Amino acid sequence: MMKMNRTIALIEKGKDGVFGIFTPELEHSIMGEGRTVIEAKDDFQNSVVEMIASYTEDNKDVPDELKRISFEYKYDIASFFDYYDFINISRFAIYAGINPSLLRQYKSGTTNYISEAQMKKIETALHKVGSELSDVQLV
Repeated sequence: MMKMNRTIALIEKGKDGVFGIFTPELEHSIMGEGRTVIEAKDDFQNSVVEMIASYTEDNKDVPDELKRISFEYKYDIASFFDYYDFINISRFAIYAGINPSLLRQYKSGTTNYISEAQMKKIETALHKVGSELSDVQLV
């Protein structure tokens, strides 16, 4: 079985409120955008298809980095909470040990700076929730 080429796709919310996705590790940059993370992901996937199609339609070799490509999506805070909008921001903030008002500011983009310590608290809480949810069994 052929190995997938896994690369990072960064999802960020711009100052204009539009979500963008780009591939910082690839020589052949792929981008997508949309009013929501879902729209941006759809546009991004369409860009991948179009880029590969442009090579094959012109009878050119597809670059190795684009063959069997898959993506590891990484989110900024605003993009993460837009995509996973079922998470209650205030309750999650308390769970993570962060001021709910501050986390709402991170989500909305009204606060541009987030310290490494705050980012780590959020990430640790997300991983803890994920672990707890993966252990759930319904009866």
